[in-house]
Amino acid sequence: MKMNRKKAVGVLITLFSIVLGVVWLMPLIWLIGTALTETSFHMTFLPTTPFTLENIKYVWNAVPFGQYYLNTIILVVGTFCIQFVTSTLAAYSLAFFNFKGQALVFIVIFMQIIIPNDVLIIPNFMTLSELGLYDTKLGVMLPFLGSAMAIFLLRQHFKTVPKALGEAAMIDGANLWQTIWRVYMPCAKPAYMSFAVISVSYHWNNYLWPLIVTKSPTNRTLTVGLAIFAKSKEANMQWSNVCAATLIIIAPLLIAFFILQRQFMDSFVSAGVKE
Repeated sequence: MKMNRKKAVGVLITLFSIVLGVVWLMPLIWLIGTALTETSFHMTFLPTTPFTLENIKYVWNAVPFGQYYLNTIILVVGTFCIQFVTSTLAAYSLAFFNFKGQALVFIVIFMQIIIPNDVLIIPNFMTLSELGLYDTKLGVMLPFLGSAMAIFLLRQHFKTVPKALGEAAMIDGANLWQTIWRVYMPCAKPAYMSFAVISVSYHWNNYLWPLIVTKSPTNRTLTVGLAIFAKSKEANMQWSNVCAATLIIIAPLLIAFFILQRQFMDSFVSAGVKE
């Protein structure tokens, strides 16, 4: 009797998960169906016209999405690479070095996780203006070159690594950077993967900050380009064109998720479990 009850509960949970997944996918299906059908002033969940790629071609040629893609990739990759170095060094210092004010520094870093980035837009913008970095790629990246989230995740992982491993590497002749690179960083791979997902998705979809600090197509990102396109005459007030532009922007993240979803899930599970 208990086994039957457990099976029934398992079936109900599975059905609920399937329904929840379908509901979650409905906007995406709607978007793709509208983007790949003939232009229309109306949005319908079930396409009533033949599938076509004309909307994608029209949007790509009407707006410099190629330049927007290049700008976004440079900003996302550049920001993550610098965060990778700065966060690793800061996390290692907080995990293993003893210095005055260490606890205070860690508290300040932890508080930055709680404070939304949008709260700091005005002081950051004033600082960029004084530095002459307005409408530059470096200006877009500068406030995010250090990540409190990455420092916190990496510090917690580094502290779970036995000190004996690092001491053994140094006895064998490894310097400090070699010890971090060959001992601690491989052990913190789940944390790096988790933060990579967070950083890439956030900066790929970031809209408000790039909108404020850029004004030329040579520095605009995809999200800003989409907003400008949706309001322009090139959109022709047709949902098919707007959805096609949106599909162009989200396609890389969707493809990456479907290909690497197992690694993504494993990294978040491992990052949340203290070894």
